[in-house]
Amino acid sequence: MSQTRNRWIVQVILALAILAFVGVSVIPIIGAFNNTPPSSQNTASTKGSLSPADQKSKLEDEARGYEQVLQREPENQTALKGLLQARLQLLSQKDKSEVKPADIQVVIEPLEKLAKLNPEQSEYSVLLAQAKQQIGDREGAAQAYRSILSTKPGDLKALQGMVALLMSQQRPEAAIGLLQETLSNAAQANTIQPGSVDTVAVQVLLGSVHASQKRYTQASSAYDQAIKKDPKDFRPVVAKAMLLKQQGKDAEAKPLFDSAAALAPAQYRDEIKKAATLPPIPKSAPSSAPSLESKPK
Repeated sequence: MSQTRNRWIVQVILALAILAFVGVSVIPIIGAFNNTPPSSQNTASTKGSLSPADQKSKLEDEARGYEQVLQREPENQTALKGLLQARLQLLSQKDKSEVKPADIQVVIEPLEKLAKLNPEQSEYSVLLAQAKQQIGDREGAAQAYRSILSTKPGDLKALQGMVALLMSQQRPEAAIGLLQETLSNAAQANTIQPGSVDTVAVQVLLGSVHASQKRYTQASSAYDQAIKKDPKDFRPVVAKAMLLKQQGKDAEAKPLFDSAAALAPAQYRDEIKKAATLPPIPKSAPSSAPSLESKPK
């Protein structure tokens, strides 16, 4: 994995860990394993009493059962979802260092079918893109993201995923171009479908890309534009505070952290205050940005 990709993933994970925001989409699909819901209430009630071997056997039986249903009914969505969950849970039992592309390949087929059957639900296409990226199929991942953005240009999960993919390919200018194009077309898109493009979120993501390249002036400008767009939105305020903190400007960052905490919904305030007291981020890592899907309520 390239150093650039490592830095970008560090940025996103740090944003999750520090700010506890919901819905960042660029975490690799294996990062979702432990959050996969049990495939049935019975599984949930018995999981704690089963040994790992028994759990594995039970999940394998479930997967085979769903496979048999799908042989008769290839588009049975209940079976597709159950098979996907069972296979993800089987993967979650492995140490992440032991997960190979062939292991991830088994979730791609049900994801492809679910994405095709539910084009209005971008989550399946995003997971499909993440899975393809994990097995090294970057073009397949890009196509999955583009399929979402062609009809939903403001879909944040797809935008974040596509940006992360471009960054992993060391193509920051392409990522910046994608985000600038999204912002240029936002007014028209929001006229057709109000609220379809969260311009503040896109500005914050644009700022984080600039920050990852140590273009601090451009990053700060992007955050300032987002703050001007919606002074009551805490996300760009947090992002700018963390940018300043990364540069060692703690005194300038503190009032922004305080302002962000005052603006943020209650469930985020403790995390924002905690972020303000953390040691400076190493200069080799980019500034963190909050997850973009949590807006002030």
